[in-house]
Amino acid sequence: MLASVFKAYDVRAVHPDPLSVDVARSIGCGAGEFFRERVGERDAPVRIAVGHDMRLSSPELVLALEDGLRSRGCDVVHVGLVDTPFVAFAVNHLECDGGIQTTASHNPAHYNGFKICAAHAKPVGEDTGLRRIRELAELGDHPPVEHVGERTDVDLWDAYREHVFRYLDPGFLDGTRRLKVAIDASNGMAGTMIPRLFDDVPGIELVRINFENESGVFVHEPNPLVEANLQPVRDAVRSEGADLGICFDGDADRCMVVDERGGIIGCDLLTAWLSRRFIVDEPGASIVYDLRSSHCVQEAVRAAGGEPVRSRVGHVFMKQKLAECSAPFGGELSGHFYFRDNWYADSGAMAFALVLTELVSAEQPLSRLIEPMRGYVQSGEINFQVEDKAAAMERLKSAYPDAEVDELDGVTVQLSDWWCNVRASNTEPLLRLNLEGPDAAFVQKQVEAVSSLLGTRVDH
Repeated sequence: MLASVFKAYDVRAVHPDPLSVDVARSIGCGAGEFFRERVGERDAPVRIAVGHDMRLSSPELVLALEDGLRSRGCDVVHVGLVDTPFVAFAVNHLECDGGIQTTASHNPAHYNGFKICAAHAKPVGEDTGLRRIRELAELGDHPPVEHVGERTDVDLWDAYREHVFRYLDPGFLDGTRRLKVAIDASNGMAGTMIPRLFDDVPGIELVRINFENESGVFVHEPNPLVEANLQPVRDAVRSEGADLGICFDGDADRCMVVDERGGIIGCDLLTAWLSRRFIVDEPGASIVYDLRSSHCVQEAVRAAGGEPVRSRVGHVFMKQKLAECSAPFGGELSGHFYFRDNWYADSGAMAFALVLTELVSAEQPLSRLIEPMRGYVQSGEINFQVEDKAAAMERLKSAYPDAEVDELDGVTVQLSDWWCNVRASNTEPLLRLNLEGPDAAFVQKQVEAVSSLLGTRVDH
């Protein structure tokens, strides 16, 4: 049962079967042992920051998790009902040895899980600790500890607000800067985070959509990457005359942005636009982007005097790459935005504050600011069902012998006027294609050609 709840980057499964209270307690024991191993011998107890999201199953699961942690001698600092980036903040602000958020992010309401990080908010994935936590959880019987850990409740909202607001123009606080923003909280943690941080900011007029998060009901799937889920915020922007719209995912670590006309802005285009602010502050700075992103990102970064750095897809790799090159900022196509000033972790709240700041300082409509980034046409991610993924990718490489090919993450094929990337799913017999070219007709033609090499196209 434990094997089925551990994924590549976190713990996630249907509650209560297989993710039961007993399983949560076992994971707490395994995580406690893992953090004690990581810390080694020392006099001070291991301290773990723990929070949870708004799902109806979260309170009982987080208590069971904390029982497991404490049974292994770890002290628990309980930070309460918070968004996932809040836990990363708490780990660093309180100098904890690790942190765990109880959440299933954008999954349906009957799912839940745990996102785990180590000291300094370093991600714990399959290869950096999750496998070991699972092994320790499966052992069941552990030697007794000298002292059961303590549990302390801590309210860090004021400190968190101060941290996030380093990216908010002070003019919003005294009302000299003003914007009207439609926000779809997706019945998730943004429904708690936005009011706690931004309700009393005079310069921000909020149009609230789906802020209720106590009933366990999602009006729409809390995943802003699905275009249909953006319709409420697009409609609100138009009907309310808002300057922009934001849609958060379930645990508020990701967000999507729409302009004043309700137009959807790809997160790679947003990365390209926002990167200039960091390069102005730090000429020559590295900006990290995931390799599915439009070529407009690298072009915008170079034009501003920065150094574009490609990364594998996924928060583990993005954070690692940012740290390697001390990049002040990075963006992922999925809506994660990373900040060096946030210990290289992602933050939906900081991304929101930054977008408002850059928009109000530009004194132009958002659509006009993003327009220079729209020089290419993208296919969007297309999935193909195929049993032999490696053979399909070999066919792709062989079909374009004159292309520049790299295998940083899957296979990227670069030709003079278009490129594509094909990656294998970690958990399903799927290949994922992203392709970019100069216009829609050309892109469609190339998608058809590449599709013939990959397998059966599926809607997924």
